[in-house]
Amino acid sequence: MNGFVEGHWNVEDLISAPIEADDALASAAAVANADERVGKVLIVTPDKDLGQCVVGDRVMQYDRRKRLFVNEAGVIDKYGVGPTSIADWLALVGDAADGIPGLQGWGAKSASLVLARYQHLEHIPDEAGRWDVVGLRGAAKLANTLATYRDDAMLYRTLATLVTDVEVGKVDDWRWNGPSSEFSAICEQIGAQHLVDRTKRLDV
Repeated sequence: MNGFVEGHWNVEDLISAPIEADDALASAAAVANADERVGKVLIVTPDKDLGQCVVGDRVMQYDRRKRLFVNEAGVIDKYGVGPTSIADWLALVGDAADGIPGLQGWGAKSASLVLARYQHLEHIPDEAGRWDVVGLRGAAKLANTLATYRDDAMLYRTLATLVTDVEVGKVDDWRWNGPSSEFSAICEQIGAQHLVDRTKRLDV
């Protein structure tokens, strides 16, 4: 399918082994954000880890299924922390999609409350008595778990942190100029006339 898309729809493929897809998306978002010609950047995936790439109203996530745009305020509303703390949040809560187990006993609410106060793992005190977190239950147990498995949590954060300097080219390299001249014929052969119809509705 990739060969068909690349050869006839003329879509730039940013992903090449051994680059992770999320790292490619994060890197492309960073490149686009740095280009003054770009008005807005949309990362079309609801994946939790991509939330760390959101910047104000300029770089946003888009959930196609829910038809929902998520800006920086939306990230905070959803996770209780800003984009810069998403990797820390995932380290505590876990992310099954990326094989990150998180720390036992830490849930979304507790992680949000603690990180809203301390932002990053290294700033969270080992002793619960030193925590200044309003509305948190079970602080002693949470603190003990974090103190015991802090090295694991730091590793999980590293795994959850997306790479933003992968070579993905420049914005001009990604511009789509329409499908190849054989696109319509190929679609007819494979019974995919709907792709032709959808392509005609796009503004090239």
